[in-house]
Amino acid sequence: MMSFTDFFWTSHEGLPLHARDYAAAGEARKLPVICIHGLTRNARDFEDLAPRIAATGRRVLAVDVRGRGLSARDPNPMNYHPGTYAADIVALLEAAGVDRAVFVGTSMGGLITMVLTSLKPEAVAAAVLNDVGPELSPVGLARIAGYTGLASRFETWGEAVAYAKAINEAAFPTYGPEQWGVFARRLFDEQDGGFVLAYDPDISAPIKAAAAAAAKTQAEGGQALAPPDMYPLFRALAKDRPLLLVRGGISDLIDPTIAERMRAAAPDMAYAEVPGVGHAPMLTEPEAWAAIAALLETAP
Repeated sequence: MMSFTDFFWTSHEGLPLHARDYAAAGEARKLPVICIHGLTRNARDFEDLAPRIAATGRRVLAVDVRGRGLSARDPNPMNYHPGTYAADIVALLEAAGVDRAVFVGTSMGGLITMVLTSLKPEAVAAAVLNDVGPELSPVGLARIAGYTGLASRFETWGEAVAYAKAINEAAFPTYGPEQWGVFARRLFDEQDGGFVLAYDPDISAPIKAAAAAAAKTQAEGGQALAPPDMYPLFRALAKDRPLLLVRGGISDLIDPTIAERMRAAAPDMAYAEVPGVGHAPMLTEPEAWAAIAALLETAP
């Protein structure tokens, strides 16, 4: 595994944030790559992918989004949303001296990338959307909302591994004990003799607030607000830059119908599907890596 250094920066309101910084192998010949993880995950998700990309001659910054990993927790949980996260990426670009980059966004990381395109379009040279898009299946959203912010501490390593498997087995049905051990090490920190998930449980606060508001509206006989239309952001991301959608073949968040609508809205977007994997591929699977390597060949 290629080594990395810890890169710290502060948000525009002063919150300390962290990324893993992988130096390009040899002379950096092309733009850096910024990897952004999903809702309950952290930079460790890219510990296998980042060295592969760095070996192609690109610096890689794998971000811990605020409230995750080594990034500070926000004292105001209602700040945990893609708009805030995208502003944090703008601050990262400024701190790291990066004007443009290729973005790899898994799940929530892809939403952040789309929002970033509206804030600082010139910064996004190319992008990979990992099992995410401008619309998401209610099935997958309900599953994710069902566990986010609930269990947070386990007393034994065996319990932590069992939790990781229980939550993610549907996405990785072929994983064995060794792979679940690796997976759990990405999710948990050892703390005070136990194991805690490496994220602030309060990241679920905006999700719960939205659900409560919808329930109240329904109880009062009103009509629930439609989710925001993300297709304009998606089309902007797809315009005049290389874009790749990686979909898990058994994903419950980006179903085949959504993938088809995305491909129709962005005809030039490259597409790869990882068979037998759900939400979300780790991006080192042969189908995913081949597609990413091809995008990196064409990206600046």
